[in-house]
Amino acid sequence: MTDHEQRVNQLFQQSIRAKQEAAERLAPEIVRAADCMREALSAGGKILACGNGGSAADAQHFASELLNRFELDRPGLPAVALTTDSSTLTSVANDDAFEAVFSRQVRALGQAGDVLLAISTSGGSPNVVAAHQAAAARGLRTVALTGRDGGGLGAALGPADVEIRVPSAATARIQEVHLLVIHCLCDLIDQGLFGAAAPR
Repeated sequence: MTDHEQRVNQLFQQSIRAKQEAAERLAPEIVRAADCMREALSAGGKILACGNGGSAADAQHFASELLNRFELDRPGLPAVALTTDSSTLTSVANDDAFEAVFSRQVRALGQAGDVLLAISTSGGSPNVVAAHQAAAARGLRTVALTGRDGGGLGAALGPADVEIRVPSAATARIQEVHLLVIHCLCDLIDQGLFGAAAPR
């Protein structure tokens, strides 16, 4: 095995360990978060999702899985990624501040009973924390995907909110677990709303 192949193997093993540790700790909170989202969707609500960088991609990934489909052929579910409208993002950042790019959208689009999926590997993204604060003011519950010590986002959550905090300090490992958590949420939502078959 070459040095590079050995490095790849080590990275795979690190990812596997991070997911195994996360599964042991986070399964109850993942179920609680899925229940929260399913209740909102069943009542005619929607899910708004936000994050920066790789977390923005995760927010978009989640919204697309709900709006289109995950593994089950079923009707689309209402979800909006707040990361995709470049005109809105740049106008808010220019006229107000980058910290407000998500919170302004939450105040305009969010309704009581909706859910905010707030994704931040550190929990310290000011615009994601601001989005949660706007969501709380509008009567939305927040499901937060974080890592490390949860940061300001974890500290700001209320008792009705759900934090899924990955027990890792490595950004790459946190992001890898976040993606798996997103797939777990999609699967549990489908199973709860449409009776999806157990995963193969």
